[in-house]
Amino acid sequence: MLRSILFGLLLFLAGCVKEADWTPPDSSPDLLVVEGMITDQQGVHYLTLAKSIATLNEKPLPVSGATVLLSSEDSAWTLSEVSEDAGRYATPEWFAGNAGKTYTLQIFYQGQVFSARDILVPGSYFSELRYAPNEDDELYHIDYVSSAFNNEKPAMWEIELDWSAVNGYEQTEPDLCRARLIFYSLPTLDVSEIFAPLAEQISFPSGTVITERRYSLSEKHAEYIRQMLLETNWQGGLFPTANANVSSNLSAGATGFFAASAVTTLSLTVK
Repeated sequence: MLRSILFGLLLFLAGCVKEADWTPPDSSPDLLVVEGMITDQQGVHYLTLAKSIATLNEKPLPVSGATVLLSSEDSAWTLSEVSEDAGRYATPEWFAGNAGKTYTLQIFYQGQVFSARDILVPGSYFSELRYAPNEDDELYHIDYVSSAFNNEKPAMWEIELDWSAVNGYEQTEPDLCRARLIFYSLPTLDVSEIFAPLAEQISFPSGTVITERRYSLSEKHAEYIRQMLLETNWQGGLFPTANANVSSNLSAGATGFFAASAVTTLSLTVK
């Protein structure tokens, strides 16, 4: 009886396998890849330009020599290329975005013009995250940051942990005593998100300094992040989605996303 069941199971599993012939394309569109965010925090803000890649693990080529302009309804700024970092462009050090304004990015490169636009949604105060002790040691872990669903105020959460100054860790390599975590509150709730693969849990000792930053997201930015997560973090779970190109707010010939965001920050110490 047992042999019959095992034989039937093997036939069932074999029937679920289907060979498919697929030849990868020889080339991909030569796109300008744009990555950058401006915020309402005064300081230098960076924008990175590179060429798209055609093969896996290929190193992107930086785009140098472009003219990059940033403007709002009443002001304009020219971004200068960082001399020691080709393809990276910087705002003036006194730049800070203003909540409620729409910012337009224009890139002039080799006779072509690429543009993008995003609105800087106002920031919002929030309750501090919650942490809890581990069950099998004396360390702690992040227990709750924010609801994954927020239809009215989508946000990105950046959590920085630093326990390099805690007793017993002073002689440890500082980079091994720091961690950076990212969480999102999005206006949609997908099955792939609910049943996403488990993420690594970071443990930290009492005395750890936690810096929590909330980045406001525009509607288009939130949708861009959702599509990125569907292609990355949420893949490999019980309900994976079909692969698709991620949307962009860049004009034709470019991809990526130009974002504007308001930042709200708080700090706390694990006790």
